[in-house]
Amino acid sequence: MGLSPMDVTQFAAVDTTRAARVLSEIRSARLAGGRAPVAPRPVIEQSWDRMLRSGVDPEHDFRAGLLSPEEVRRRREASPLRHVLPVLREGLLSVADVAHHIMVVADDEGRVLWREGSARVLRRADGLGFEVGADWREEIVGTNGVGTPAVTRRPVQVFASEHFVRSQATWTCAGAPITDPRSGRLLGVVDVSGPLETMHPATLAWVDSVAKLAEARLRESHVRSLERLRTVAAPVLARLAGRALVTDRDGWTAAVTGMPHLDRVVLPKSPAAGPRWLPGFGACTVEPLGEGWLVRAAGDPAGQEGARIALDLSQPRRWSVRVLGGAEDWVRELSPRHAELLYLLAVHRTGRSAAELAEDMFGDPARTVTVRAEMSRVRRYLGAYLEHRPYRFCEDVEVEVALPSAPGDLLPHSTAPAVVQHRGAASVP
Repeated sequence: MGLSPMDVTQFAAVDTTRAARVLSEIRSARLAGGRAPVAPRPVIEQSWDRMLRSGVDPEHDFRAGLLSPEEVRRRREASPLRHVLPVLREGLLSVADVAHHIMVVADDEGRVLWREGSARVLRRADGLGFEVGADWREEIVGTNGVGTPAVTRRPVQVFASEHFVRSQATWTCAGAPITDPRSGRLLGVVDVSGPLETMHPATLAWVDSVAKLAEARLRESHVRSLERLRTVAAPVLARLAGRALVTDRDGWTAAVTGMPHLDRVVLPKSPAAGPRWLPGFGACTVEPLGEGWLVRAAGDPAGQEGARIALDLSQPRRWSVRVLGGAEDWVRELSPRHAELLYLLAVHRTGRSAAELAEDMFGDPARTVTVRAEMSRVRRYLGAYLEHRPYRFCEDVEVEVALPSAPGDLLPHSTAPAVVQHRGAASVP
């Protein structure tokens, strides 16, 4: 009886040797352009396609220079992941050491910043170049448990010859991305790795659950920081007339006066005191206040006439929307879901109903509640340029979309049927 891609990884827990042999045959056939005995798992096949297009050598590993100890120290001190290291250690290290694994934490550029666990496995990892300061981006070292989750923005387990580069075929790893709950920006990846014989199918769920716990701790820390800012804001706002609000440095609102509550305003990337125009708020003055900003209305919100929207989907991990032509240009990094939605609205300029977007996103027109909730979040920062019933960009707004050079690289994380269809086409609309 033949094995399915899922059977292979499950079977590995029972017969590691046979599973590794089957995966080696799959890899060899795929790289040679022949017919594989079993199709690779989709997430692995898509990664291999990216490696083939980018020219990664499957037979010889390449190791970029290690970061200096000083640069590693600087990155550690600057990384928000340092705040959740105790969570990661508590959730992963005790089991990892017993199971002969190591825990690796890398930043958003794939650089290994922390590495702990079994001393014996750490020595074996040195032989693979899996060291502190090493660059484990997918485009540098091929399909792996650090670089591939960073590209796909979802947990990925890579076993044996699912690694694109042959030298890593004696290794197994499971990695999960950790994102900033304030912005959706990728902060890094936590990975549990070890020799081939340590593979277990439950490892990925375990690592993902700990990564989500770390994100929850970051979210709790953000709530506490807003509460501290609120105590500073309250007496200041009490003395003001008109519309005003106080936000943290990322634009999340701590307190308002004279207006309905806004969850967030989009601040310039590097805000400075003085007159500004903020999406969803309009003309205002911005002043530093504590660990955030005091935003005071200076008049009616500016309109969107003559504005230009630049949707950038050309990079594999960072998608953004830029608004040009208002009182002040601004840019916002997009979460994977919002990148999907704005891409679909850019493709369908005449608009999409909630049911049509649900069909596009999930293949199920009944999932309108989820679509409306996400579009509500999009409208918080892009509301001046969007209409609804149906959802669409305003007619007076010019929309430009920057796409990857290869259609297969369009939003590689996405499983939305409409995006998958466009990604597989010879050309993207």
